[in-house]
Amino acid sequence: MTDAHDPDHEPTEPLAPLAPLDVPSSETTPERPHTQWAPPSPGAAPLPDPAPEPTTPLPGLAPSLAPPPPAPDLTVRMPAPSAERGGARLAGWVLPVVAAVALVVGLSGGLLGALAYDQLSDDSPTGSGYSGEGLSGVDLEKDPPLAAPGSVADVAQAVLPSTVQIIAEYGGEAAGATGSGWVMDGDGHIVTNNHVVAEAAKDKGPIVVVDHDRNRYDAEVVGRSPIYDLAVLYVEKHDSLKPAKLGYAAKLQVGEPVVAIGSPLSLPSTVTSGIVSYLHRPVTTGSTAEDSSWIDAIQTDAAINPGNSGGPLVNQKGEVIGVNSAIATAGGGSVDSEAGNIGVGFAIPVEQVRVTADQILKTGKAQYPVIGAKVKTGGVPSGEGAELDEIIADSPAEKAGLRRGDVITHVNGSRVADGTALIVAIRTYQPGQTIEFTVDRGSNERKVAVTLDGEDG
Repeated sequence: MTDAHDPDHEPTEPLAPLAPLDVPSSETTPERPHTQWAPPSPGAAPLPDPAPEPTTPLPGLAPSLAPPPPAPDLTVRMPAPSAERGGARLAGWVLPVVAAVALVVGLSGGLLGALAYDQLSDDSPTGSGYSGEGLSGVDLEKDPPLAAPGSVADVAQAVLPSTVQIIAEYGGEAAGATGSGWVMDGDGHIVTNNHVVAEAAKDKGPIVVVDHDRNRYDAEVVGRSPIYDLAVLYVEKHDSLKPAKLGYAAKLQVGEPVVAIGSPLSLPSTVTSGIVSYLHRPVTTGSTAEDSSWIDAIQTDAAINPGNSGGPLVNQKGEVIGVNSAIATAGGGSVDSEAGNIGVGFAIPVEQVRVTADQILKTGKAQYPVIGAKVKTGGVPSGEGAELDEIIADSPAEKAGLRRGDVITHVNGSRVADGTALIVAIRTYQPGQTIEFTVDRGSNERKVAVTLDGEDG
């Protein structure tokens, strides 16, 4: 299948390509290198049992290109809980305390990437859950649940049957974590966040999908992308599961109504509503190379809380336009105090799901794009661009003639404010694609074309 827009499915007009934004950093954070990697994701999320499930926090809230106001004390975290029974387990990190980022190599591009990049298809695995043709080989829902934009009640009634709760092994407990997900197609594939099932996948622990009618299904992991915080599960006995319809986040407009559905605090089939607060918000989550992901996020004020991770964000026609993945909280604290929703949540655009799911169905893995350079992040952002700190030998960056000290100000004409925004901007493309950097070198400005490489993640 292609990733072309369908004019019949969304009332709004497409937006221009990615406009990366500023990412704030603490004034006390030293500038140091930080590598763009393909990390494994944090943990999963807790059980739908008595105690509310705590969450694993993430760092990385990014403000707009305008000069940022004094930054509030915010923490960005994965809303899906991951904790041992009976006690809240929280970690908190302040906004991007990152070092220097190595823009290495990979595939799994996002909003602007085409599904046609199929380098991985030669080693396609066989077995249940895989499709050699990717998304074009599975039974995707063709029509939106609602023919015309409807009320929140209409949207909820249409999409709730396609939303599931996910219970996964965590910390040695078979049902130690819980999150959300949604049915992608008629072939038993479920989309969720990687961090919901990451530990169960590593431990080969049990994963259970619970549908809207509280029926339970054993699930297995088809593939995961820690870099994009996405995972695809497979349920063998899926005849009673109702697939959702995939929409297009690129058609969204700021202020447009959206609905979030999931299992916050182990409360299944919970519906919240709000608006699109911002588009193309660069958000980085995690505190180390091993648990970080980078999101070109949809920002929404629809309430998202621990346990919502992996659930769908949908438009007024009931089409999935994002995967709820991270929240900002005012300070740290436990789940039942200040660590819950404050109206700042982030979702992975569905275009990224299309690309990553297509790769996972074909090969069991995904890739992300990189250029082979290190860029400075952290410190006080100047908003003037991303400074390259090191060029890796024999990399796309070196072949394109980029040098240490170059400042990248635009990617394909879209402004880049700092290192984090550059990484997120690059990761919305595909390995093999050629993109144009606007580069300041001393007092000179030049255009440099770079062909992206790829790496698993």
